[in-house]
Amino acid sequence: MKVIAGCIIKKDNKILMVRETKKEFHGKWNYPAGKVEEFEKITEAAKRETFEETGCKVELKGVLPIASVDLEEETHVIIHFMAEMVEENNSFDEQEIMEIKWIEIEEIKKMKKEELRGYELNLKVIEDIEKNRIYPLELFDNNTYGP
Repeated sequence: MKVIAGCIIKKDNKILMVRETKKEFHGKWNYPAGKVEEFEKITEAAKRETFEETGCKVELKGVLPIASVDLEEETHVIIHFMAEMVEENNSFDEQEIMEIKWIEIEEIKKMKKEELRGYELNLKVIEDIEKNRIYPLELFDNNTYGP
């Protein structure tokens, strides 16, 4: 099982998205996200992945419903945070990301499966945002506990 964390950054009815280079997802748009590393807090992973994929620093504001998806022969738990831009740099690793772009929400909703990674889940994220299914960050206990 993998835990994936990422950010939804919304501004002026647009969302910052990344276009991926990975072979299996080549050219598809996605929200900045990636794998939570061992001993890493989920909230910190979301900010780190967003920075790595966009060059942007963000502040987390809330969390969307958590999803479980069967991918690559294993289960992925996917956690999207609503985030606010703190510093916008728009720089990225061209071996991982082709492009970053602010995309109108209505345009995302019109994308085809060939254009949007995790098509059903990512459209559900838009629906959750529109229905204000955004929950407090206090859902995440960021303390580290020993054995």
